[in-house]
Amino acid sequence: MTSSLISVLRPPRFELRQIRAFVCVADELHFGRAASRLFTTQPALSRTIRSLEDIVGHRLFVRSTRKVRLTPAGEAFAAECRLALAHLELASTAAQNADPAGKSRLRIAYMDFAINGRLPRIIQAFRAREPNVFLDLDYLSTAAQHVALIAGRIDLGFMVDEFKTPKVRNLLVDEDDYVVVLPEDHRLASRESIRLSEIAREPFVIGNEEMFSRFRSMLFDLCYTAGFFPDVVQEASNSNGIMGLVAAGTGITIYASSVRSIQRSGVVIRPLSDVNSRIPIYAASLADHPSPALQRFLDITAEHSGRRPDW
Repeated sequence: MTSSLISVLRPPRFELRQIRAFVCVADELHFGRAASRLFTTQPALSRTIRSLEDIVGHRLFVRSTRKVRLTPAGEAFAAECRLALAHLELASTAAQNADPAGKSRLRIAYMDFAINGRLPRIIQAFRAREPNVFLDLDYLSTAAQHVALIAGRIDLGFMVDEFKTPKVRNLLVDEDDYVVVLPEDHRLASRESIRLSEIAREPFVIGNEEMFSRFRSMLFDLCYTAGFFPDVVQEASNSNGIMGLVAAGTGITIYASSVRSIQRSGVVIRPLSDVNSRIPIYAASLADHPSPALQRFLDITAEHSGRRPDW
């Protein structure tokens, strides 16, 4: 076999440091910031990327004095590299969690709507059936869950809306109605239901961008369809903060119907009679995640959600 044929058949050999450097630049789209994150110099980082491009056989970035962007080849390569790094993280976690008694660990992230909905009952059911599995529970926004899931820092995320990305599987767990939450002395508090147009001029309290970015987008679309944009006078980072501000008379809010599970004095919750859309809550995980414990957790989640998974 000739040396040229051997070079064609031999798979490209990447070093882990090259892949981590590439992903860092792909995330930052700025060589200076990426170099700072990697504790290296910008010229050294540039050499690493050029070496990687030589191995791959394609340009991965388009660089100019003002801007850095991924080429189509770079975008495809970045997606697979992120998944590869995620699987390395999973492998490391599996080794760390290996226990001679057969115990394992699942890292689960959740946001407000999930923990106020079916998730507590799912967790109770799983712990009853799988006492040897430790559950690490972490409160993360939907956007943060996306990043953590792809990076391999969590095994499962309960989030708003479907995570539409390759190699991630989604299970619809719940669908919440939109409701309006009012101070108990509000002029509309005695009504059995309220139309969205009736609160168009009200001051709004909503979740902040860091923790509620996906829901904010859905809420703004809902209001825009009704012909107005909410007058946001105050923001908070969690359900308790939002409900407390409403109870204090700061404003009203539109929220998920799972908020009814929160015992809070000073507020009333009313359905929106002219809103038919709902807020979907999904459980998302990497499709090829190797954990049997994760599969058992998803099976129990499917049982409690009353939906048949598509895997």
